[in-house]
Amino acid sequence: MEHKKVFNSIEKETKHGTIVIEGPVPSEDLANLTFHEELIAFRNPVQQHKAIIEIAKLPEGRIIIVRDKNMIVGYCTFLHPDPLERWSQGNMENLIELGAIEVIPKFRGTGVGKELLRVSMMDDAMEDYITITTEYYWHWDLKGTGLNVWEYRKMMEKMMMAGGLEYYATDDPEISSHPANCLMAKIGSRVDNESIQQFDQLRFMNRFMY
Repeated sequence: MEHKKVFNSIEKETKHGTIVIEGPVPSEDLANLTFHEELIAFRNPVQQHKAIIEIAKLPEGRIIIVRDKNMIVGYCTFLHPDPLERWSQGNMENLIELGAIEVIPKFRGTGVGKELLRVSMMDDAMEDYITITTEYYWHWDLKGTGLNVWEYRKMMEKMMMAGGLEYYATDDPEISSHPANCLMAKIGSRVDNESIQQFDQLRFMNRFMY
């Protein structure tokens, strides 16, 4: 399939000033922006900056950013699932994963996370995809936010729902290993029935094992 990408941008007023939420941002533009030193959820800032630049170069890769002047203060990534995950086993061109979402502490609680998801879905091409996200409690910043597991899960659900993602059941062992973990997905309006059935088979791969 052809991975079309149409750039969208909105401005948002916060108590810390006006920020821009925009994307998908091309790799060369990402390389010319400063990456905030407090974006450390997944790896150190220098490595993470390189990682999003590389993701943006992928045919299906999408990076949506929160920009404070010339500095990236938040981002989310979309790309095909990791080859080691079950979600890649169908080799589905039209299945992409919201792999990471992160905002610096200064802008948390301002609704920026929801806006990242809304801007991500502004591109009509997203209606051609099944978009998934796998939420694992061990990735969550419980210490930094002061939230417990269930409060954080509720916050994540609200944020994902802003992008049209909803809860889907699965027998994936990692997700099933803790009740706070979950799979959320958005099936685009132009996704064919065969792809939906394939996604259902990926969700329940253990169904015929017993």
